[in-house]
Amino acid sequence: MTIAARYEIEYLQYLGPEGALVAEPPADLADPKVLLPLFKQMLFVRTFDSKAIALQRTGKLGTYAACLGHEATHVGIGASMQPDDTFAPSYREYGAQFMRGVKPREVLLYWGGDERGNDFSGPKQDYPWCVPISTQMLYSAGAALKFKLRGEKNMAVAVCGDGGSSKTDFYAAVNSAGAYSLPLVLCVVNNGWAISVPRSAQTGAATLAQKGLAGGLHCLQVDGNDMIAVLEGMRRASERARSGEGGSVIEFMTYRLHDHTTADDARRYRDEAEVKDAWKRDPMTRLRTYLTAKGAWSEAEEAAWIEECGKRVDEEINAYLNTPVQPVEAMFDYLYADMPEDVRKQRAAALALEGRA
Repeated sequence: MTIAARYEIEYLQYLGPEGALVAEPPADLADPKVLLPLFKQMLFVRTFDSKAIALQRTGKLGTYAACLGHEATHVGIGASMQPDDTFAPSYREYGAQFMRGVKPREVLLYWGGDERGNDFSGPKQDYPWCVPISTQMLYSAGAALKFKLRGEKNMAVAVCGDGGSSKTDFYAAVNSAGAYSLPLVLCVVNNGWAISVPRSAQTGAATLAQKGLAGGLHCLQVDGNDMIAVLEGMRRASERARSGEGGSVIEFMTYRLHDHTTADDARRYRDEAEVKDAWKRDPMTRLRTYLTAKGAWSEAEEAAWIEECGKRVDEEINAYLNTPVQPVEAMFDYLYADMPEDVRKQRAAALALEGRA
């Protein structure tokens, strides 16, 4: 028998669940001076997350997608990008987006039902949130092609969940990236659940990383709760992309500690013991333990920073709540260069309901 090819998927982990090193990491990435600002950003994201959920529970925000448990992956991705890169999130990568200049008030506007929240303060080449899962992966291949054709040393980064990696858009992006050797990094945040569908029910692949192999991409699986591993995985992919070696698929192993969204009740399909066990791998606790052991962080410093985060988030919440509501006709603006007659009639009817016809 002749073997045509064999493949292996490398798994990266340096910082174990107990906050101790389990493998020798790159010295620069294990430096507390590098990790401390990222940990503080994770705390900011978690503070924002909890306050956004509270807003929804009190009727001041629409359905909201929490990122609880994903902070290391999201912040690590954001820290690995350059301003001129292109980022295509799904709909919960706030940690990465805040690092790229998106304001928390814009996130709140979006989940409050105002499309102006998608007009980010961050880089204008970044894509808006994508609710139809995985379509952003193929768009990012187009952005990566632009970088290649122009000879620019930038990369496109797109994020989807484990369920999104089973979509045709994902596979099309993989094929395009491999065929044209594009500077594209496809990040799969594997949190175990595609809404209410367990990973085992939506793919038979041993890993999600290996889905990039058929396209000829570099594939890697990473402990997504380990900030050091996230940074190293992204650095490898970035170096390949910027040097013209092509694209990568990185599977980040993490867990969704909250419901899929505030409209979901995960208790209906997910065992509570599973969630309890996942909390033992919480990325926040892991990195806090490491930094504290290195003498770079203390309880007093954390208390002070959480207070500061609360003040900053409250400022953003107030800005969101005080944003004037758009007039009803705004929903018809910017849809067509020449508005069709049936849409024109709908606009007139909407104004009539307000007595402004």
